[in-house]
Order: sequence, then C-alpha cells, then structure tokens
Amino acid sequence: MIINYLILKNSMRYLFVYFLFFTIFCFAQKKQMDLVASNKWFIAGPVKENEEILNTVRVEKKIVSVTAKDNPIGEIELNVMITASEINDGTPTNLSSESKYVEITYQSSQIIKLQAREGNLEGTGCIHGGSHPRVSLPASPNHFKTIKILWSDFKQDELPNGKLLDIHNLCKFNFVNYNPVSGSVLKIKSVVIN
Repeated sequence: MIINYLILKNSMRYLFVYFLFFTIFCFAQKKQMDLVASNKWFIAGPVKENEEILNTVRVEKKIVSVTAKDNPIGEIELNVMITASEINDGTPTNLSSESKYVEITYQSSQIIKLQAREGNLEGTGCIHGGSHPRVSLPASPNHFKTIKILWSDFKQDELPNGKLLDIHNLCKFNFVNYNPVSGSVLKIKSVVIN
C-alpha cells in the first residue's frame, strides 16, 4: 500500500510538471497580437458605419465590418495602428527581426489593397509622408478567407522592384477599396502579426 501511494504521488508530481510546461508553452504561443481584438480602428470614406459603431461592433462581436454607401464617391480607407493608439497617428513600431508575416482572416465583396504604412523620413513618426508598400487581398464574397502575407510580399506600388517594407518602422495597416460599389462589404475577423 505504501508503494502504491509513492507511485501515485510521483505520478501526480510528473502530471503537475507536464501541466506546468504545457501551460507555459501555450502562453508562449499566444503572445501574438490580434489587431482586431486589441486595437482601435479608424475609417474614412463613403461608408454606412461611423468610427464609434465600427469599434462598438469590433469589441462586442470581435469583427470589423464596413459597408459602402449607395453611389459611393471616393475611396474607403479602414486602418489600424500597429501599436495601439486612441488617435490615427503615433510612433512607428519596431517589429522583431524574427517576425515574418501577417495573417488575416477576412471576407470582401471586392479586391482590397492592403498598405503597410511606414514612418516618414522626416522623423515625425506616422504623420503622412511615409512609404506605403502594399499587396492585394483578393475578393472573397461568399466566405471568410485566411491568408498569410510575408513581409517580403509588401512592395511599393506592388512593383516587382518596388521598395520593400521596413518592419522596424511600421505604423499601421490601411485596408483600401479604391473603387467601392454600392453595398460592397469588408469584414475582418483577425489581423495577427507573426
């Protein structure tokens, strides 16, 4: 009986150690930040939602969703700072050199251009003037799609020889619909930097 007790006690000790390491491992994996869950979003252009509605829905339903007005004139720009900010401006973020990509889960009735805005050369941070290397997000009107975009895919004006993104001077992501049509929709479930 004493031997059984000692075996059980040691088994419980090993189980506790295993659980502790498993918890630490899971926590380390969760260090990635989802910009939908963590950061305030900003909107400009002919949309039905205002900034307050956009962020209320984001907090309550864990989704960013915008819809173009009828007969929209001009582009729609939805953006989020990489480092959380209450204003659509701030200090550039210096991502780790180990960061390789951004993963986005979205649904869109039109092609969206994703710009990765850098800090400007004047040294005033994220105020207009920085580079906008970008990529295209294909339309996915009927279902949510998850895509992984390598930092090396972002190029100025999407040109093969365009300037590459500097992840050590990254301000924000701009999701831009340059030619919205009435009722076009963009929904974003997650934007995770890896």
